[in-house]
Amino acid sequence: MENHKNVVVTGASSGIGKSIMEELLAQNRDCRVLAACRRAEMIADYGERVIPFSCDLSTKEGVDALFAKAEEVFDGHIDLFFCNAGAPYYERFDYEDWDRISHIFDLNTVGHIYTYSKYLHHLDGREGRLVYTISAMGEMALPGYALYAATKFAMKGFQQAIRDETPKNLQISCIYPVSTKTNFFNVGGGGRKMEPPFPVQAPEAVGKAVVKGVEKLKKHIYPCPVYLPSKLLMSAVPPVKKLYVMAQQGKLRRFVKRIEEEKRGVVENIKLEHEIRK
Repeated sequence: MENHKNVVVTGASSGIGKSIMEELLAQNRDCRVLAACRRAEMIADYGERVIPFSCDLSTKEGVDALFAKAEEVFDGHIDLFFCNAGAPYYERFDYEDWDRISHIFDLNTVGHIYTYSKYLHHLDGREGRLVYTISAMGEMALPGYALYAATKFAMKGFQQAIRDETPKNLQISCIYPVSTKTNFFNVGGGGRKMEPPFPVQAPEAVGKAVVKGVEKLKKHIYPCPVYLPSKLLMSAVPPVKKLYVMAQQGKLRRFVKRIEEEKRGVVENIKLEHEIRK
């Protein structure tokens, strides 16, 4: 990682983004990281090597502001850009809500695609590497993650097509992590308890695998060692995949049932309070 002295990491306040940043700092003493997230105060004090920056990467203005800041603190050149910011929904998709649908696509897809355009023009022929966190869900969608998986499938398609257009000076790597022990599932479930898909990895393991993969110039990085063999098994033996998906369907049913029970409890409490007031 010696050649990557000026690095941008988005979604750097927690989870995979934080672990990638910490691994970069440990591997390369000369690198400086512009750590972007919605709330910069959430990023710990790493000293002068880390510059926290608040921005909303679901908007054009937020992405533009991040590039302006990077050009300011890095004297005009970003060596390595980790496009990691994103958010999940875990839900039964049975509603009409244009804004909710737009929000997850703006953050997980549109912002990432726009970042490619910005980085390409920023480099202006100089060498650079763009790293996308896509997710295993970008290769295999699961019940409860319809919108989240859709954003990741879109990114999978984008990177596949854009590789045949990208000039040689810009290299692209894509990361496909499985379930990770982060705040991801708490956010996705709206603060409610949920059962993540198997297998589950620690973010530190993902960070190490990602930095190692980028160092080796890998185009596709799969941090979980059992993911690709499992994918091959499911492809070769379809009943295995069917059983796996059925297990995820059961998790979603239990999650939806808990929400419905919560709603019934709220209604009953309101009725009780109304009766007491009488």
